[in-house]
Amino acid sequence: MTAFHVMSGASDVYARPVVNKITVADVFDAFRRGLDDFREKPSHYVFLCLMYPIAGIFLALATSSANLLPMIFPLVSGFALIGPLAAIGLYEISRRRETGMDTSWTHALEVTKSPAFPSIVTGGLMLFAFFVVWLVAAQTLYANVFGDVFPRSVSAFTSQVLGTPQGVQLIIWGNLIGLGFAIIVLSTTVVTFPILLDRDIGLVAAMETSLRATVANPIPVFCWGLIVAVSLLIGTIPVFVGLALVIPILGHATWHLYRKLVAPPVV
Repeated sequence: MTAFHVMSGASDVYARPVVNKITVADVFDAFRRGLDDFREKPSHYVFLCLMYPIAGIFLALATSSANLLPMIFPLVSGFALIGPLAAIGLYEISRRRETGMDTSWTHALEVTKSPAFPSIVTGGLMLFAFFVVWLVAAQTLYANVFGDVFPRSVSAFTSQVLGTPQGVQLIIWGNLIGLGFAIIVLSTTVVTFPILLDRDIGLVAAMETSLRATVANPIPVFCWGLIVAVSLLIGTIPVFVGLALVIPILGHATWHLYRKLVAPPVV
C-alpha cells in the first residue's frame, strides 16, 4: 500500500500538515473566490460539469418505475457524498489560476498525472462504497417503514410520504441518517482531495488532516457543509440543470477553503 502512497507520501514519512483556525467570514470569502474562478471562463467549466446534471436526469428517469421511486431522493442527495471527488478537476484549475498558469479546461484532466493519483482513486472508491451503503440504508429504512408495498406512481408516492404518519417517520429518520452520513464524509474529506492534489502526503494523512481541520473549526466547517447542501438543493431545480453551475462554483470554492484551513508547507 505504501507504493500507492495511501499511508504516506512519496517520502514514506507520515505528514501532519499544520491546520489553521478560520472564521465563518473565511468560508464566505472562499465561496466568493470560487465564484471568481468560475467567472473567468464559465463556458469551459459548464462543459466540464455537464455530465453531472445529465447523470442526475438519467438517474431520475431510471428510478421512475414503481419499485425504485423511493430511491430518487437518496440518489439525488447522495451527490453530496461523492461531490469531493467529482470536483477534483476543478481543484486543479483553481490551483493553476492561483499560480498564474494556463487555466484551459483541458488541464483538469492532468490530475491523472499527479503522483497522488492512486491515493485519489482509492479515496474515490471509499466515497463510492459509502454512497452504496447510504443507498442500502435508505432502502432498508423504507422497507422497515412501509414494508414491501411500493407506490404505483409519483403522485401516489408523494401522497404516501407527505400524507401518512409512516411518511413523516420516513422523512425524520431518513434525514437524520443522511445527516450522519454527510457529517462523516464532510469531516473526513473537507480538504482530503485538494491536499492530495497539492501535496503527495498519502490518503490516510490527508483524511486525518481533514478531521483535525474539522475539529479545530467545527462552526466554519458546518457552515461550509450547509452552503454545499443548500447549493446542491438549488442546483437540482429545475431538472438538475442548475448543477452545471453549482458544482463548478463549489469545486473552486473548496480549493480556496483548503488554502485557508491548511497552512502551506515549510520550505
